[in-house]
Amino acid sequence: MYIRKTRLLTPGPTPLLPKALHAMMGSDIHHRTEEFRNIYRTVLADLKEVMGTSNDALILVASGTGAMEASVSNLFSPCDKVVVCCAGKFGERWVEIVKAHGLDAVVLSAEYGESIAPERVEQALRENPNARGVFVQASETSTGAAHDIQAMASIVKKTDAIFVIDAITGLGTQPLDIDGWGLDVVIGGSQKAFMIPPGLAFISLSPKAWAFSETAKLPRYYFNLKKEKKSAAGGESSWTPNTSLIIALAEALKYIKSIGMDKLIANAQMLAKATRAGVLTLGLELFAKHPAGSVTAVRAPKGMDSSAIVKEYHSRFASVIANGQGSMKGQIFRIAHLGYFDFPDLFAMMAELEIILHAQGYPVEFGKGVAAVQRVYADAAVAKEAVHA
Repeated sequence: MYIRKTRLLTPGPTPLLPKALHAMMGSDIHHRTEEFRNIYRTVLADLKEVMGTSNDALILVASGTGAMEASVSNLFSPCDKVVVCCAGKFGERWVEIVKAHGLDAVVLSAEYGESIAPERVEQALRENPNARGVFVQASETSTGAAHDIQAMASIVKKTDAIFVIDAITGLGTQPLDIDGWGLDVVIGGSQKAFMIPPGLAFISLSPKAWAFSETAKLPRYYFNLKKEKKSAAGGESSWTPNTSLIIALAEALKYIKSIGMDKLIANAQMLAKATRAGVLTLGLELFAKHPAGSVTAVRAPKGMDSSAIVKEYHSRFASVIANGQGSMKGQIFRIAHLGYFDFPDLFAMMAELEIILHAQGYPVEFGKGVAAVQRVYADAAVAKEAVHA
């Protein structure tokens, strides 16, 4: 009760990989030296390997939103028609970005907690054969919902449009076969499954996407992807890089490679499955109809403000979870599963939730939610042992 360790259970920033954190202390290095160029080349190569693509992968000094904006300003022209999937706060961000750049947006909307059906994308492209792009979130972090990226990709690649995916919380939490599915632009961020602080954005571009850059007429300066690609070929960034985060990323990528990207994804998916089992056992309701592996959104019990649950996590246990965003604030709370997060973290989080709900007057049988999480872990451990037997 008197010693309290902070536990970060939000969908970004996420808990930091200790080796990456320690590596940042050695960041007193000049970025225009061969020493740093070697680090940068290695990071770019490892990033491609971890993302599982032969496409170019670039790093920008920005939050993920910077790469979202870059994908628009570098690949499109004023008045281009595009299809935008909007099922939450980050879908709304896509709408705002494309409209800010003067694109003609056909918006496919869904209620918070819903996902956009691939059939709607197919219909929109059929009705708008001149559409130049389709924008979507792999994981809509604001609602905990996942989109069927593979099905959408199979539709988009039959057209002249490019498929642009905000995978900022999707990378490392759900399968994304960039080359196999034909994902033209995939965007990531450092503070999610990559286990380092905010400040770096990642973007991979297919040959089809690069062809769009040859005719794009929107202005760009700092986020100039062709310039960034040319600089990267020489082992440098176009502008001053965040050296400390690049060095941290080098360690994080080594760690991900050591366990395998598929295992990182499986870890998130298993934690998400266990979280869903725990909260359902406690009589709570999931918010998303197609839950993501990155974060679980849970409806607060009837008559209870989710803000109270979020505050109690922090005041009682120094744990940090996320409230709902926008119109969902006060209605849902969100528990993340991405990055440097394991089952003991989840055992603690679920036990904390039971105590918080009890303190708020919600009937709880202590240990019931935790036991559901333990069963998911135990079943997975038994299955793993059987495979290795």
